[in-house]
Amino acid sequence: MKFPENVRYSSDHEWVKVEGNEAFIGITCFAQGELGDIVYVDVTSEGETLGRDEVFGSIEAVKTVSDLMMPVGGEVLEVNAELTDAPDLVNKDPFGKGWIIRITVSDADELSALMTADQYRQFIGK
Repeated sequence: MKFPENVRYSSDHEWVKVEGNEAFIGITCFAQGELGDIVYVDVTSEGETLGRDEVFGSIEAVKTVSDLMMPVGGEVLEVNAELTDAPDLVNKDPFGKGWIIRITVSDADELSALMTADQYRQFIGK
C-alpha cells in the first residue's frame, strides 16, 4: 500500500496534492482497496465552489457507491476526463493518473488540518 509523502490525507480517505494555489484530489490506496473494482466516477460539480467536507461527487464500485468529500474548500476547475472511459485508473494508479478533480484552494490554512502520510498510516492502522 502506498503512502506518498507529497500529499495530505483526509479522514474520509481523500488525498490532496498541492501545486501552487491549485490542488489535485483523489482517493487513497486504502479507499480504493476497500471499495474494490471502480466502475464509475460521477462528478457534476465542475465550476462550483464547495466548502470543506461537502460532497463533490460519487464513486461506484461493483458492490457499493460512496460519496466523494472535499478535503479542503475550493472551486472545482477540472474533472479527470480519462476516468469516463477508464474509471479503473483509480484502482491502478490512485495517486497518479487516477486523480479525480483539480481545484483552486480557497483557504490554504485548511491544509494544516489534513494528515501527513505517517498520521494517515496510523489512522488506518497500517
